[in-house]
Amino acid sequence: MFSFLRKRAVSNLDEKVIVDAIRGAESLSRAEIRVHLADKTGKIGALESAKKIFEKLGMHRTEMRNGVLIFVCLKERKFAIIGDVGIHQFVSDTFWDDIKTEMQELMRQGKHTEAICHGINRAGEKLQLHFPAGNQNPNELSNEISRD
Repeated sequence: MFSFLRKRAVSNLDEKVIVDAIRGAESLSRAEIRVHLADKTGKIGALESAKKIFEKLGMHRTEMRNGVLIFVCLKERKFAIIGDVGIHQFVSDTFWDDIKTEMQELMRQGKHTEAICHGINRAGEKLQLHFPAGNQNPNELSNEISRD
């Protein structure tokens, strides 16, 4: 779980830009990237909420188990990044920590759309390296932003 460390809530997200970033990253790999926007995490926090959403969205059912979820809690100013077991065999916790740090800095600057797109693009770069798009590149999951 990561905090924006900023008092104002995420607002003015350019959802089209985010969805376009997902499409672009996915076009280069066999992976699935999703973004979920939540109003609250409750007592379980962002990471546990993200794990539940990961399951609810069926991200653990992709053929190569290489999905990545960026979970953003609007009101609590927190986010989490979760990658499935397929991608974890190729990346270390340092990779996710680096993305987190980079996204946090953009969030602190109020660049929320840019922060989310940065996370998508960085994850996409690594996914492309380990799961390059082939002749067939099915889109197993929706690219649209999910919400609760």
